[in-house]
Amino acid sequence: MSTNSTLPDLRDEYPPHAPGRVPVERTSFLGLLPGIALLAVVGYAGKFVEHAINTYTKAHHITFPNIEYVLWAILFGVLISNTVGLPRIFRPGVATYEFWLKTGIILLGARFILGDILKLGGLSLLLVFVAIVLSIAFMTWLGRAFHLSPKLTTLLAVGSSICGVSAIIATQGAIDADEEDSSTAIAAILALGAISLFAFPLIGHALHMSDHAYGLWAGLAVDNTAEATAAGALYSDAAGKYAVLAKTCRNALIGFVVLAYALQWARRGLANAETQSQLQHKGRFLWQKFPKFVLGFLFISLLATLGNSTNPQLAALGFTKPQLTALGNLSRWAFLLTFAGVGLRTNLRDLFKQGASPLIVSALGEIAIAIITLGLILGADHLYHF
Repeated sequence: MSTNSTLPDLRDEYPPHAPGRVPVERTSFLGLLPGIALLAVVGYAGKFVEHAINTYTKAHHITFPNIEYVLWAILFGVLISNTVGLPRIFRPGVATYEFWLKTGIILLGARFILGDILKLGGLSLLLVFVAIVLSIAFMTWLGRAFHLSPKLTTLLAVGSSICGVSAIIATQGAIDADEEDSSTAIAAILALGAISLFAFPLIGHALHMSDHAYGLWAGLAVDNTAEATAAGALYSDAAGKYAVLAKTCRNALIGFVVLAYALQWARRGLANAETQSQLQHKGRFLWQKFPKFVLGFLFISLLATLGNSTNPQLAALGFTKPQLTALGNLSRWAFLLTFAGVGLRTNLRDLFKQGASPLIVSALGEIAIAIITLGLILGADHLYHF
Protein backbone atom coordinates (compact mmCIF):
# COMPACT_ATOMS: atom_id res chain seq x y z
CA MET A 1 0.00 0.00 0.00
CA SER A 2 1.07 3.55 -0.59
CA THR A 3 -0.11 6.41 1.54
CA ASN A 4 -1.83 9.74 1.25
CA SER A 5 -1.00 11.48 4.49
CA THR A 6 -1.85 8.70 6.93
CA LEU A 7 -4.43 6.99 4.76
CA PRO A 8 -3.85 3.82 2.76
CA ASP A 9 -4.18 4.14 -1.01
CA LEU A 10 -6.44 1.23 -1.87
CA ARG A 11 -6.39 1.55 -5.62
CA ASP A 12 -3.82 -1.19 -6.12
CA GLU A 13 -5.29 -3.68 -3.66
CA TYR A 14 -8.06 -4.85 -5.98
CA PRO A 15 -8.60 -5.05 -9.72
CA PRO A 16 -11.58 -2.96 -10.87
CA HIS A 17 -14.11 -5.80 -10.85
CA ALA A 18 -12.81 -7.70 -7.84
CA PRO A 19 -14.90 -8.07 -4.69
CA GLY A 20 -14.52 -5.03 -2.52
CA ARG A 21 -13.04 -2.86 -5.28
CA VAL A 22 -13.15 0.81 -4.36
CA PRO A 23 -13.42 3.78 -6.71
CA VAL A 24 -10.19 4.78 -8.42
CA GLU A 25 -9.94 8.13 -6.63
CA ARG A 26 -8.23 8.37 -3.27
CA THR A 27 -10.59 8.19 -0.34
CA SER A 28 -10.64 10.68 2.51
CA PHE A 29 -10.51 9.58 6.13
CA LEU A 30 -14.21 10.39 6.57
CA GLY A 31 -14.97 8.28 3.52
CA LEU A 32 -13.34 5.27 5.19
CA LEU A 33 -15.25 5.55 8.46
CA PRO A 34 -18.58 3.92 7.40
CA GLY A 35 -16.83 0.80 6.11
CA ILE A 36 -14.48 0.56 9.09
CA ALA A 37 -17.50 0.92 11.39
CA LEU A 38 -19.21 -1.91 9.49
CA LEU A 39 -16.10 -4.09 9.95
CA ALA A 40 -16.20 -3.39 13.68
CA VAL A 41 -19.93 -4.15 13.94
CA VAL A 42 -19.68 -7.42 12.00
CA GLY A 43 -16.53 -8.49 13.86
CA TYR A 44 -17.98 -7.67 17.27
CA ALA A 45 -21.23 -9.41 16.33
CA GLY A 46 -19.14 -12.55 15.85
CA LYS A 47 -17.65 -12.18 19.34
CA PHE A 48 -21.08 -11.47 20.84
CA VAL A 49 -22.67 -14.56 19.27
CA GLU A 50 -19.77 -16.78 20.35
CA HIS A 51 -20.02 -15.50 23.93
CA ALA A 52 -23.83 -15.74 24.02
CA ILE A 53 -23.89 -19.33 22.73
CA ASN A 54 -21.12 -20.47 25.08
CA THR A 55 -22.83 -18.83 28.07
CA TYR A 56 -26.23 -20.35 27.23
CA THR A 57 -24.94 -23.87 26.58
CA LYS A 58 -22.86 -23.91 29.76
CA ALA A 59 -25.74 -22.58 31.86
CA HIS A 60 -28.09 -25.28 30.51
CA HIS A 61 -25.45 -28.04 30.45
CA ILE A 62 -25.79 -28.48 26.69
CA THR A 63 -22.98 -30.11 24.77
CA PHE A 64 -22.22 -27.83 21.85
CA PRO A 65 -18.95 -27.35 19.94
CA ASN A 66 -17.27 -24.02 20.52
CA ILE A 67 -17.45 -22.00 17.31
CA GLU A 68 -14.88 -19.20 17.43
CA TYR A 69 -15.88 -15.61 16.72
CA VAL A 70 -13.59 -15.78 13.69
CA LEU A 71 -16.02 -18.05 11.85
CA TRP A 72 -19.11 -16.15 12.97
CA ALA A 73 -17.64 -12.85 11.75
CA ILE A 74 -16.79 -14.35 8.37
CA LEU A 75 -20.21 -15.98 8.02
CA PHE A 76 -22.01 -12.73 8.83
CA GLY A 77 -19.86 -10.93 6.28
CA VAL A 78 -20.51 -13.50 3.55
CA LEU A 79 -24.25 -13.33 4.28
CA ILE A 80 -24.29 -9.54 3.91
CA SER A 81 -22.10 -9.52 0.80
CA ASN A 82 -24.14 -12.14 -1.06
CA THR A 83 -27.67 -11.09 -0.08
CA VAL A 84 -28.21 -7.34 0.36
CA GLY A 85 -24.76 -6.60 -1.07
CA LEU A 86 -22.31 -3.93 0.01
CA PRO A 87 -23.49 -0.35 -0.66
CA ARG A 88 -20.88 1.93 -2.22
CA ILE A 89 -20.54 4.06 0.90
CA PHE A 90 -19.10 1.09 2.82
CA ARG A 91 -16.69 -0.23 0.18
CA PRO A 92 -13.66 2.03 0.77
CA GLY A 93 -13.62 1.30 4.49
CA VAL A 94 -14.23 -2.43 4.04
CA ALA A 95 -11.30 -2.53 1.59
CA THR A 96 -9.00 -1.51 4.46
CA TYR A 97 -9.21 -5.08 5.79
CA GLU A 98 -5.79 -5.67 4.14
CA PHE A 99 -4.37 -2.80 6.18
CA TRP A 100 -5.79 -4.26 9.41
CA LEU A 101 -4.47 -7.70 8.47
CA LYS A 102 -0.93 -6.40 7.99
CA THR A 103 -1.20 -4.31 11.15
CA GLY A 104 -2.36 -7.35 13.09
CA ILE A 105 0.54 -9.45 11.81
CA ILE A 106 3.08 -6.73 12.64
CA LEU A 107 1.70 -6.40 16.17
CA LEU A 108 1.62 -10.19 16.50
CA GLY A 109 5.42 -10.02 16.39
CA ALA A 110 5.18 -8.99 20.05
CA ARG A 111 4.21 -12.58 20.86
CA PHE A 112 7.24 -14.11 19.14
CA ILE A 113 10.78 -14.36 20.44
CA LEU A 114 13.39 -14.38 17.68
CA GLY A 115 14.93 -17.52 19.14
CA ASP A 116 11.64 -19.38 18.65
CA ILE A 117 11.42 -18.13 15.07
CA LEU A 118 14.97 -19.27 14.35
CA LYS A 119 14.27 -22.72 15.84
CA LEU A 120 11.27 -23.02 13.57
CA GLY A 121 12.99 -21.44 10.57
CA GLY A 122 15.17 -24.14 9.00
CA LEU A 123 12.68 -26.94 8.64
CA SER A 124 9.78 -24.58 7.98
CA LEU A 125 11.64 -22.76 5.20
CA LEU A 126 12.45 -26.09 3.57
CA LEU A 127 8.77 -27.05 3.71
CA VAL A 128 7.79 -23.64 2.33
CA PHE A 129 10.11 -24.01 -0.67
CA VAL A 130 8.95 -27.56 -1.39
CA ALA A 131 5.26 -26.61 -1.04
CA ILE A 132 5.64 -23.57 -3.35
CA VAL A 133 7.43 -25.54 -6.08
CA LEU A 134 4.93 -28.40 -5.97
CA SER A 135 1.96 -26.00 -5.91
CA ILE A 136 3.13 -23.98 -8.92
CA ALA A 137 4.00 -27.11 -10.92
CA PHE A 138 0.73 -28.89 -10.19
CA MET A 139 -1.53 -25.86 -10.78
CA THR A 140 0.26 -25.07 -14.05
CA TRP A 141 -0.18 -28.65 -15.26
CA LEU A 142 -3.83 -28.66 -14.18
CA GLY A 143 -4.58 -25.35 -15.93
CA ARG A 144 -3.09 -26.64 -19.17
CA ALA A 145 -5.01 -29.90 -18.86
CA PHE A 146 -8.27 -27.94 -18.64
CA HIS A 147 -7.19 -25.61 -21.49
CA LEU A 148 -7.31 -22.43 -19.41
CA SER A 149 -5.56 -19.39 -20.83
CA PRO A 150 -1.84 -19.16 -19.91
CA LYS A 151 -2.36 -15.93 -17.96
CA LEU A 152 -5.31 -17.25 -15.95
CA THR A 153 -3.32 -20.42 -15.26
CA THR A 154 -0.39 -18.32 -14.04
CA LEU A 155 -2.60 -16.24 -11.76
CA LEU A 156 -4.16 -19.35 -10.22
CA ALA A 157 -0.75 -20.96 -9.77
CA VAL A 158 0.75 -17.91 -8.07
CA GLY A 159 -2.34 -17.30 -5.96
CA SER A 160 -2.41 -20.87 -4.66
CA SER A 161 1.32 -21.11 -4.02
CA ILE A 162 2.26 -17.74 -2.49
CA CYS A 163 -0.28 -15.45 -0.85
CA GLY A 164 -3.62 -15.45 -2.59
CA VAL A 165 -5.07 -12.10 -3.60
CA SER A 166 -1.87 -10.08 -3.07
CA ALA A 167 0.13 -12.43 -5.28
CA ILE A 168 -2.52 -12.39 -8.00
CA ILE A 169 -2.59 -8.60 -8.08
CA ALA A 170 1.22 -8.34 -8.09
CA THR A 171 1.47 -10.87 -10.92
CA GLN A 172 -1.37 -9.35 -12.93
CA GLY A 173 0.65 -6.25 -13.69
CA ALA A 174 3.85 -8.19 -14.31
CA ILE A 175 2.31 -10.42 -17.00
CA ASP A 176 -0.21 -7.85 -18.27
CA ALA A 177 -3.22 -10.07 -17.48
CA ASP A 178 -6.69 -8.64 -18.04
CA GLU A 179 -9.15 -7.76 -15.29
CA GLU A 180 -11.51 -10.65 -16.02
CA ASP A 181 -8.75 -13.23 -15.46
CA SER A 182 -7.71 -11.48 -12.26
CA SER A 183 -11.28 -11.28 -10.94
CA THR A 184 -11.93 -14.94 -11.71
CA ALA A 185 -8.71 -16.06 -9.99
CA ILE A 186 -9.42 -13.88 -6.94
CA ALA A 187 -13.01 -15.12 -6.62
CA ALA A 188 -11.90 -18.77 -6.82
CA ILE A 189 -9.13 -18.27 -4.26
CA LEU A 190 -11.44 -16.47 -1.83
CA ALA A 191 -14.27 -19.00 -2.11
CA LEU A 192 -11.99 -21.97 -1.55
CA GLY A 193 -10.24 -20.15 1.27
CA ALA A 194 -13.61 -19.74 2.99
CA ILE A 195 -14.26 -23.49 2.66
CA SER A 196 -10.87 -24.24 4.21
CA LEU A 197 -12.02 -22.50 7.39
CA PHE A 198 -14.53 -25.31 7.91
CA ALA A 199 -12.46 -28.22 6.60
CA PHE A 200 -8.99 -27.62 8.07
CA PRO A 201 -9.90 -27.52 11.80
CA LEU A 202 -12.08 -30.63 11.42
CA ILE A 203 -9.26 -32.54 9.72
CA GLY A 204 -6.70 -31.29 12.23
CA HIS A 205 -8.78 -32.46 15.20
CA ALA A 206 -9.59 -35.77 13.52
CA LEU A 207 -5.86 -36.43 13.08
CA HIS A 208 -5.05 -35.13 16.59
CA MET A 209 -2.47 -32.76 15.15
CA SER A 210 -0.40 -30.68 17.54
CA ASP A 211 -0.80 -26.89 17.51
CA HIS A 212 2.63 -26.62 15.91
CA ALA A 213 1.96 -29.14 13.13
CA TYR A 214 -1.54 -27.85 12.38
CA GLY A 215 -0.41 -24.22 12.35
CA LEU A 216 2.33 -25.04 9.84
CA TRP A 217 -0.17 -26.91 7.68
CA ALA A 218 -2.63 -24.00 7.66
CA GLY A 219 0.19 -21.57 6.90
CA LEU A 220 1.45 -23.70 4.00
CA ALA A 221 -1.82 -24.85 2.45
CA VAL A 222 -4.31 -21.98 2.85
CA ASP A 223 -3.76 -19.36 0.16
CA ASN A 224 -4.83 -15.96 1.38
CA THR A 225 -3.12 -14.54 4.44
CA ALA A 226 -6.38 -13.59 6.15
CA GLU A 227 -7.88 -17.06 5.70
CA ALA A 228 -4.64 -18.76 6.80
CA THR A 229 -4.62 -16.62 9.94
CA ALA A 230 -8.28 -17.41 10.59
CA ALA A 231 -7.83 -21.15 9.97
CA GLY A 232 -5.03 -21.22 12.50
CA ALA A 233 -6.95 -19.19 15.08
CA LEU A 234 -9.97 -21.49 14.75
CA TYR A 235 -7.81 -24.41 15.93
CA SER A 236 -6.08 -22.69 18.84
CA ASP A 237 -4.27 -19.51 19.75
CA ALA A 238 -0.90 -21.26 19.49
CA ALA A 239 -1.78 -22.77 16.11
CA GLY A 240 -2.75 -19.31 14.89
CA LYS A 241 0.74 -18.02 15.75
CA TYR A 242 2.43 -20.84 13.84
CA ALA A 243 0.08 -20.34 10.88
CA VAL A 244 1.01 -16.66 10.69
CA LEU A 245 4.71 -17.46 10.89
CA ALA A 246 4.58 -20.08 8.12
CA LYS A 247 2.39 -17.85 5.96
CA THR A 248 4.73 -14.91 6.46
CA CYS A 249 7.60 -17.05 5.16
CA ARG A 250 5.55 -17.73 2.01
CA ASN A 251 4.64 -14.07 1.63
CA ALA A 252 8.29 -13.04 1.80
CA LEU A 253 8.97 -14.96 -1.43
CA ILE A 254 6.35 -13.14 -3.51
CA GLY A 255 8.86 -10.79 -5.15
CA PHE A 256 11.07 -13.62 -6.41
CA VAL A 257 8.15 -15.58 -7.88
CA VAL A 258 6.64 -12.52 -9.58
CA LEU A 259 10.08 -11.58 -10.92
CA ALA A 260 10.51 -15.07 -12.38
CA TYR A 261 7.17 -14.87 -14.19
CA ALA A 262 7.86 -11.34 -15.39
CA LEU A 263 11.20 -12.45 -16.86
CA GLN A 264 9.54 -15.44 -18.51
CA TRP A 265 6.87 -13.24 -20.10
CA ALA A 266 9.49 -10.69 -21.20
CA ARG A 267 11.60 -13.39 -22.90
CA ARG A 268 8.51 -14.51 -24.78
CA GLY A 269 7.81 -10.92 -25.83
CA LEU A 270 4.49 -10.83 -23.95
CA ALA A 271 5.31 -8.33 -21.19
CA ASN A 272 4.14 -4.74 -21.51
CA ALA A 273 6.53 -1.82 -21.82
CA GLU A 274 6.18 -0.80 -18.16
CA THR A 275 7.14 -4.27 -16.91
CA GLN A 276 10.07 -4.46 -19.33
CA SER A 277 11.31 -1.12 -18.01
CA GLN A 278 11.00 -2.27 -14.38
CA LEU A 279 12.98 -5.42 -15.15
CA GLN A 280 16.01 -3.28 -16.00
CA HIS A 281 16.42 -2.84 -12.23
CA LYS A 282 15.72 -6.24 -10.71
CA GLY A 283 16.70 -5.23 -7.19
CA ARG A 284 14.20 -2.35 -7.25
CA PHE A 285 11.57 -4.67 -8.73
CA LEU A 286 12.04 -7.15 -5.86
CA TRP A 287 11.83 -4.36 -3.26
CA GLN A 288 8.61 -3.04 -4.80
CA LYS A 289 6.99 -6.49 -4.61
CA PHE A 290 8.39 -7.45 -1.20
CA PRO A 291 5.69 -7.34 1.54
CA LYS A 292 7.00 -4.65 3.86
CA PHE A 293 4.86 -5.80 6.78
CA VAL A 294 7.22 -8.79 7.12
CA LEU A 295 9.94 -6.37 8.18
CA GLY A 296 7.57 -4.77 10.67
CA PHE A 297 6.76 -8.17 12.14
CA LEU A 298 10.48 -8.96 12.57
CA PHE A 299 11.18 -5.51 14.09
CA ILE A 300 8.43 -5.88 16.71
CA SER A 301 9.65 -9.40 17.44
CA LEU A 302 13.17 -8.04 17.94
CA LEU A 303 11.89 -5.51 20.49
CA ALA A 304 9.94 -8.27 22.25
CA THR A 305 13.11 -10.38 22.36
CA LEU A 306 15.15 -7.51 23.83
CA GLY A 307 12.46 -6.94 26.45
CA ASN A 308 12.82 -10.56 27.59
CA SER A 309 16.60 -10.30 27.86
CA THR A 310 18.29 -10.91 31.21
CA ASN A 311 20.69 -8.07 30.38
CA PRO A 312 19.19 -4.89 31.91
CA GLN A 313 20.67 -2.64 29.23
CA LEU A 314 19.22 -4.74 26.41
CA ALA A 315 15.91 -5.16 28.22
CA ALA A 316 15.60 -1.38 28.48
CA LEU A 317 15.62 -1.19 24.65
CA GLY A 318 12.70 -3.59 24.29
CA PHE A 319 9.06 -3.81 25.28
CA THR A 320 7.94 -4.27 28.87
CA LYS A 321 5.44 -7.01 29.74
CA PRO A 322 2.50 -4.54 29.98
CA GLN A 323 3.44 -3.15 26.57
CA LEU A 324 3.58 -6.67 25.09
CA THR A 325 0.14 -7.40 26.53
CA ALA A 326 -1.24 -4.18 25.05
CA LEU A 327 0.24 -4.94 21.63
CA GLY A 328 -1.20 -8.46 21.74
CA ASN A 329 -4.67 -7.04 22.48
CA LEU A 330 -4.34 -4.50 19.65
CA SER A 331 -3.37 -7.35 17.32
CA ARG A 332 -6.56 -9.23 18.22
CA TRP A 333 -8.68 -6.14 17.50
CA ALA A 334 -6.96 -5.69 14.15
CA PHE A 335 -7.69 -9.32 13.27
CA LEU A 336 -11.32 -8.84 14.32
CA LEU A 337 -11.68 -6.16 11.62
CA THR A 338 -9.77 -8.38 9.18
CA PHE A 339 -12.00 -11.44 9.60
CA ALA A 340 -15.12 -9.34 9.11
CA GLY A 341 -13.58 -8.04 5.89
CA VAL A 342 -12.86 -11.58 4.69
CA GLY A 343 -16.58 -12.29 4.63
CA LEU A 344 -17.70 -8.90 3.34
CA ARG A 345 -15.43 -9.05 0.28
CA THR A 346 -16.32 -12.68 -0.63
CA ASN A 347 -18.63 -12.41 -3.63
CA LEU A 348 -19.78 -15.84 -4.79
CA ARG A 349 -21.36 -14.43 -7.95
CA ASP A 350 -17.93 -13.76 -9.46
CA LEU A 351 -17.02 -17.44 -9.41
CA PHE A 352 -18.54 -18.46 -12.73
CA LYS A 353 -17.78 -15.45 -14.93
CA GLN A 354 -15.57 -17.64 -17.13
CA GLY A 355 -17.50 -20.86 -16.64
CA ALA A 356 -16.87 -23.66 -14.19
CA SER A 357 -13.39 -24.66 -15.40
CA PRO A 358 -11.37 -22.13 -13.34
CA LEU A 359 -13.24 -23.12 -10.17
CA ILE A 360 -12.76 -26.83 -10.92
CA VAL A 361 -9.04 -26.31 -11.54
CA SER A 362 -8.73 -24.29 -8.33
CA ALA A 363 -10.70 -26.82 -6.29
CA LEU A 364 -8.75 -29.81 -7.56
CA GLY A 365 -5.50 -27.95 -7.10
CA GLU A 366 -6.34 -26.82 -3.57
CA ILE A 367 -7.34 -30.33 -2.52
CA ALA A 368 -4.14 -31.80 -3.96
CA ILE A 369 -1.99 -29.08 -2.35
CA ALA A 370 -3.72 -29.60 1.01
CA ILE A 371 -3.09 -33.35 0.85
CA ILE A 372 0.54 -32.95 -0.28
CA THR A 373 1.38 -30.36 2.39
CA LEU A 374 -0.44 -32.42 5.03
CA GLY A 375 1.74 -35.38 4.09
CA LEU A 376 4.86 -33.21 4.31
CA ILE A 377 3.87 -31.88 7.73
CA LEU A 378 2.92 -35.28 9.16
CA GLY A 379 6.15 -36.78 7.83
CA ALA A 380 8.25 -33.97 9.30
CA ASP A 381 6.34 -34.21 12.57
CA HIS A 382 7.01 -37.96 12.76
CA LEU A 383 10.73 -37.45 12.15
CA TYR A 384 11.38 -34.26 14.12
CA HIS A 385 8.50 -34.26 16.64
CA PHE A 386 6.96 -30.80 16.39
